[in-house]
Amino acid sequence: MKRKLLLIILDGVPWRNFRRLFGNLEGWVDSGEARIWKHRSVLPSTSASCYASIHTGVSPQEHGCTGNANVFRLNHKDIFSQVSEAGGVTGAVAHSYWSQFFNRHPFDYVRDVEYDEPESTTINHGRFHSMTGYGKANQMTPCDVDLFASLTNLCLRFELDYGLLHTCTLDSMGHRFFHESEEMDHACFVMDEMLAPFITRWRKMGYEVIVTADHGQDERGHHGGRSQLQQETALYYFGDAVGPEPDVVVDQLQLAPTILDRIGAPLADTMKADTFLR
Repeated sequence: MKRKLLLIILDGVPWRNFRRLFGNLEGWVDSGEARIWKHRSVLPSTSASCYASIHTGVSPQEHGCTGNANVFRLNHKDIFSQVSEAGGVTGAVAHSYWSQFFNRHPFDYVRDVEYDEPESTTINHGRFHSMTGYGKANQMTPCDVDLFASLTNLCLRFELDYGLLHTCTLDSMGHRFFHESEEMDHACFVMDEMLAPFITRWRKMGYEVIVTADHGQDERGHHGGRSQLQQETALYYFGDAVGPEPDVVVDQLQLAPTILDRIGAPLADTMKADTFLR
């Protein structure tokens, strides 16, 4: 592999709240250690549909996942499969939807919650949580610092070439309290504070890092549609690549080919979008 890369997906954060509330990420933009672009999700701007598109590089209209109630083992090649094909090692610390999309469906609570399968042609090292029972009264989300530590543990133990981390905390908080609230301000502040030391550590370990979200949320905590608050989020990049001008909007379908190009793995024929990092 040419490079190692980690993709950090903080579920459900609109552009304006990344820019307003994530002081560590914004401080790195000011210092030149990170660059930022607006990132526009596919439609529907629904979590599962976005997860599938981020990793396959094709739209929901092509891969077929129309929402969270329609999760299945995808047929398209994806980032995990392409890195594996090139001889790389992959890992994921994420919601169980990711396991079902890219490894096995249905999700088995015992078999799939934690596994190490070097022979797998997709995700070699998985640490998954299901959030079974999720609702406004009980969000069922793990502590984010534990998730960041789990990904770091996988990187150290197995020398991942590509690692994914996905957390639903802010999406769940947004659905409960909406994004213009004291509770949401604090949740974003805490996430930024928890994440920052791990970004420093991952960079010292030799990883390029992308921090983004799958979609945004609007004033009523909703997403799935076309409005700017629902579709537009931020993408922070830590690395040495040359990127587009600051006002360029990154299309979600560009993530898969860009990540594979940075790692040095082959693009699938179905990944038609242009890379945005060179």
